[in-house]
Amino acid sequence: MQPIIEFLHVTREYRLGEETLRAVDDVSFSIQEGDFVVILGPSGAGKSTVLNLLGGMDRASSGEIRIKGQNIAGYSEQQLTRYRAENVGFVFQFYNLIPTLTAWENVALTKEVIRNALDADEVLGSVGLASHRDQFPSQLSGGQQQRVAIARAICKNPTMLLCDEPTGALDSETGTIILTLLQKLSREGRKTVIIVTHNTSLAKAADKVIRIRNGKVQAVEINETPLNVSEVKE
Repeated sequence: MQPIIEFLHVTREYRLGEETLRAVDDVSFSIQEGDFVVILGPSGAGKSTVLNLLGGMDRASSGEIRIKGQNIAGYSEQQLTRYRAENVGFVFQFYNLIPTLTAWENVALTKEVIRNALDADEVLGSVGLASHRDQFPSQLSGGQQQRVAIARAICKNPTMLLCDEPTGALDSETGTIILTLLQKLSREGRKTVIIVTHNTSLAKAADKVIRIRNGKVQAVEINETPLNVSEVKE
């Protein structure tokens, strides 16, 4: 089966005065549709740079980034804008909700960007927030706000969900709820979910683990029998 995502010898360099920093150094991996993927590594390893390259928010210095067979590394700015809108749902550590809009309005706003966005009420229901649709972010707990953020991301019906430390601002119990939801979206909704984290215990629940250090892929591991997130012990 053709992978939905292929990184082919991707390098991302930054100029810092006279120095050149390789944040991502000749990285290659592939991801299948519906995979629940964890990208692991310490701070500064290059994990978030990989996520930004996948999301079309950064450009590769060399190599190919193939999404559904299309090399987005060669896209124009206009093509990247369309790619981000139609293919990528972002979930960050901090929820980035609009404080003056209700939960429903934060999710329904997607309709302004995506013509074929999913129904906001249905999506809020799928993350267990149907009864909170008319509440503002300040009236919601951190876990509820993160679920609104996830609902907003999946309302686009994207090719992939890119999650950068999505539980970093949450307590462990609430974090488990969020990660269980993301795993469910992968297993039952066939969404490709990619989570960047330094939490090594989460590797046991992933279909695929990509370990990154110093900008390089150290290992790619396949879990034939991944655990449920709720079974993972810190």
